Amino acid sequence: MFSTSCHYGLQAMLHIAYHHDGKKNIDLTQIAKEQDIPKHFLSKILQLLVKKKLLISTKGPSGGFRLVNSPDSIHLIEIIDAIDGMGVFTQCGIGFKQCDDENPCPIHDDYKKVRNNVRDLFEDKSLQELVEDTKHGKSIISLRGTGK
Repeated sequence: MFSTSCHYGLQAMLHIAYHHDGKKNIDLTQIAKEQDIPKHFLSKILQLLVKKKLLISTKGPSGGFRLVNSPDSIHLIEIIDAIDGMGVFTQCGIGFKQCDDENPCPIHDDYKKVRNNVRDLFEDKSLQELVEDTKHGKSIISLRGTGK
């Protein structure tokens, strides 16, 4: 449903949120290494998130990226919208360009329900909720430097 760029953006934003203290910048190389994301590709994604005002970028020895707002005020839907756009929640599940409510594909109604549920999930979940789940062991991933 989402592009690779979007998946990487979500992972990177979660990584940055995990280390968030409001002042500390997180180094691009650290994020790329720990999340196993190609550095050059990640750089472009993070610059897009800077342009969309979700991140702040700072150059220099203590440079890197940090969140514009606190993790509890950033919802996953904002990251998706910044990278893939909201069109991902209206696209046909089979890929037909003309599929809509007036001209539905064979799975239109069922897929529309799934898309709406996924959109609701990403609208409701904040970065802080994901960070808390990770810190409390409710997540299968670790953001403590192992990359997995």
